[in-house]
Amino acid sequence: MKFSIRDFKWTREPAAFAVSEDRVEIVTGPHTDLWQRTYYHFRNDNAPVFQMETEEKYFSFTVKTSFEESHHRFDQCGIVMYLDSDNWLKGSIEYENERFQHLGSVVTNLGYSDWATTEIDAGVKSMWYRLSRREDDYCIECSADGVHFSQMRVCHMWQGGGKIRFGIYACSPEDSSFRAVFTDMELTECKWLAHDGQQPDEV
Repeated sequence: MKFSIRDFKWTREPAAFAVSEDRVEIVTGPHTDLWQRTYYHFRNDNAPVFQMETEEKYFSFTVKTSFEESHHRFDQCGIVMYLDSDNWLKGSIEYENERFQHLGSVVTNLGYSDWATTEIDAGVKSMWYRLSRREDDYCIECSADGVHFSQMRVCHMWQGGGKIRFGIYACSPEDSSFRAVFTDMELTECKWLAHDGQQPDEV
């Protein structure tokens, strides 16, 4: 499938970044984040997002993230589909402390976010992600080696059925900054195969 980094555009361009055909670097600014309402009673919508548009209904987008400098609570970088402030999803690793990090995903529909995570070792400093689309349903997967992927999340996006934007993001919700590196970006036919189990209900 057609793919060029020249098709990507910034939503909130970061102060420091570098873009080439096979590599993107983002230096995060402090107090940047993506989050809406749920539980924490605050909203933050100022993280830099670098995305391309598509009307393709079935595809997979893969990227490798490296974050050697990540060191402060909630430092994060990963894959994203950002439509607007109230409708988006992301998958990433959020640094917590010297012992562990949170590998997880956030899905935000109609202005409300959730957060699904699992704890991983704080020594992990790279991760592959794959975002797949099947019409208005989405799957996020992760991989330590870029070959063997594990499912993180399947979700429905209420505003995700038409033209969408997808790509990468990085942020530091607290008083921190680090360099996030994105490589090995690839756009392919959908690798999230059609469900072959229970048949759909008859209408």
